[in-house]
Amino acid sequence: MNPAIFVFAYLAVVLYIGIFAFRRPHPEGAEDFFLASRSLGPLVFLLSLFGTNMSAFTILGSSGHAFHNGIVTFGLMASSSALIIPLGLFLVGPRMWALGKKFGFMTPVQMFRHRWECGHTGTLIFLVQATLLVPYIIIGVMGGGTTLQTISGGVVPYWLGGAVVALTVMSYVFFGGMRGTAWVNTFQTTLFLCFGAVAVLLIGNGMGGFGEAMEALESSPLTKSLLTRERVPPLFFLSYTFIPLSSIAFPHIIIFCLTARHMNQFKRTVIFYPLCILAIWLPCVFLGVAANRLTDVPKIGTKIEARQEMAKNAAQMTPAERAQTRAKMAADDVIPIMLERFAPLWLAGLLGAGIMAAVMASDSQILALSTMFTEDVFAFYGGKERFGETVQVNTGRLFVVLLTLFAYIVAQTYPASIFDLAVQYAFSGYSALSPLLFAALFWKGSTKYGALAATAWVAVSVIAVAVYQASVPPPVGPPVTSWALADWPVLQRTANGTAVLGLMPVVPMTLVSALLMAVVSMVTPKPSAGTLRAYFKG
Repeated sequence: MNPAIFVFAYLAVVLYIGIFAFRRPHPEGAEDFFLASRSLGPLVFLLSLFGTNMSAFTILGSSGHAFHNGIVTFGLMASSSALIIPLGLFLVGPRMWALGKKFGFMTPVQMFRHRWECGHTGTLIFLVQATLLVPYIIIGVMGGGTTLQTISGGVVPYWLGGAVVALTVMSYVFFGGMRGTAWVNTFQTTLFLCFGAVAVLLIGNGMGGFGEAMEALESSPLTKSLLTRERVPPLFFLSYTFIPLSSIAFPHIIIFCLTARHMNQFKRTVIFYPLCILAIWLPCVFLGVAANRLTDVPKIGTKIEARQEMAKNAAQMTPAERAQTRAKMAADDVIPIMLERFAPLWLAGLLGAGIMAAVMASDSQILALSTMFTEDVFAFYGGKERFGETVQVNTGRLFVVLLTLFAYIVAQTYPASIFDLAVQYAFSGYSALSPLLFAALFWKGSTKYGALAATAWVAVSVIAVAVYQASVPPPVGPPVTSWALADWPVLQRTANGTAVLGLMPVVPMTLVSALLMAVVSMVTPKPSAGTLRAYFKG
């Protein structure tokens, strides 16, 4: 329990920072609670914005994916993210900030409603965005349960670890609002940025050097492919370049863009963001690959044996046996296992706190959904005018409680890996919604009907993917073709998801969404001239 004690102490510090340390004695109302009065300084803005985009997906999910797929994981997510996310922030962030200051926007849906002069279409956009953000919140609870269970040696069960994290996040979001969340994210981001370097040096030294570990993996026929791109088909690899589009479309990222004190803060963020991505993703992926060398560690040996058994005997297994073997293969906990193996108890506890710092980044998503619900539903349909601003803030707090409870319940029953859950639903859905944001901000000819068509398409396609994957069991080995034209496979079930024309679903989802926005907008009435003048010159 010694490492877990350090983590519990860390959680106590987080609660203090989020609830008491930076709380103003006289809250200024909804804008202060939800946007920190648009007053975050450069350092807090950079670290909190980066921290809110990192999560259990970054440390636990990336290392678990790298454990089974190799160094290609870095190319899938980190390389394209380091280019596309800063570029998106550079294009969208300052314009959203300026519009937020000009019109008082607190959520992206408020901007959509004003820009396109739409009411109920904005409500539909809210519903789709809220639904797609919930999986991101769920993986935070899953990551907390996994981390505490592993570093405590099983003394803290998964359900209790998830509950501790959920209650901690709920508490400081409930009391601290955006100000408390931003300062917690600043503290946590600093902590997990230091985690990578320390963990690599510590574990590398314990393994006798990473060079030797990599040479051993390369010399074995069973692990050589982990050091190549063999395990991910080229079209799937290309598909992942669409995933980072989700980052700028995430409501919590847009809402954070509205909290900056000055517009020029975006310049530093764009410069330093890629460096922060490198500092986190490189060590996590490297450690995940290197874990395959630790066959003498029972917990890791069991995962490797299960993977080999699945590869050899999957055809003869029953569905129940396959599910049981996949559960043994689950690798989201490989970094905590490596820390348990190589770190002194006190240091394993400190590094476990670093992992928890990334895991708990779901706070911003919870606050974002609370902000959207109170502004886009409660206030829009007359609640603020009827009951007042205090009731609006308390309604947001109640929403935080209900949302956290829902995420916890789902996290206890959903069997998917953190990486797959995030990519297949949260990231893919928001990537497909990104054309709405770019069209609203930069295309004078876009209309609410184009936005309605694109949003409906995203909702239907995400549901279709979920239903398809639930009805067709994942294969082991080559994909199974469900629909083909002649000899050309159109729809396939893969081991980790779905392929459409050899691509991840995010590609056709995003392209069709952009096409619908363009075509429908061209043939439908535009907003009034006054509204267009407010957004565009000339």
